[in-house]
Amino acid sequence: MSPGRARIPNALTILRLILAAAFFVLLGWRAGGAPAEPTPDRAGILLGAAALFIVAALTDALDGYLARRWNVVSRFGRVMDPFADKVLVLGAFVFLAAPAFQVHLDMDGAVRRLQISGVHAWMVVVILARELLVTSLRGAYEARGVDFSASASGKLKMILQSVTIPLVLVLPALFDATGGWARVTIDMLVWACVIVTAASAVPYVARAIAVNANPGAP
Repeated sequence: MSPGRARIPNALTILRLILAAAFFVLLGWRAGGAPAEPTPDRAGILLGAAALFIVAALTDALDGYLARRWNVVSRFGRVMDPFADKVLVLGAFVFLAAPAFQVHLDMDGAVRRLQISGVHAWMVVVILARELLVTSLRGAYEARGVDFSASASGKLKMILQSVTIPLVLVLPALFDATGGWARVTIDMLVWACVIVTAASAVPYVARAIAVNANPGAP
């Protein structure tokens, strides 16, 4: 195999970090506050950010596939691939929980603040805590030779996150997400994402407990 082909998966990982940076820049430009209805400039920013996220998520699937198919898994890839994933996803949730995604609604003279993305600060804490816990467990136990590869629940978590984030950007860009079906859809997606993310840590914790209970097991 040519050296150039062997470097493609790592190049895709680096590209994902670049796309993540561009994604964050667009989210930082997102105009918040009233009016709550979608406007052309706001829609363009959100749709552009969603497109960048989708492309970045696709590079994640592609670099892993190519690395396994061509048998070019490297130490750089083993470290940087999950790092790039976490930067992209965790960064997205941090931005979605920011004040820029708040709108102010006048309800019978009273002003109500609505997080249009459906993502709140405590949700980001839950997602971040899960990632820190699983990463710490994986590092500690793989150093002892224990297989801590991704579980089915971990893969489901990543798929759900990769679907939720762009949809949470697209729906407010195209529809009034302060109520109705768009509001319900966003809230359901975000809550499902948080619950699945938290629950996906359980198999890893159970695996760690099982290893501790039987230290001689592989």
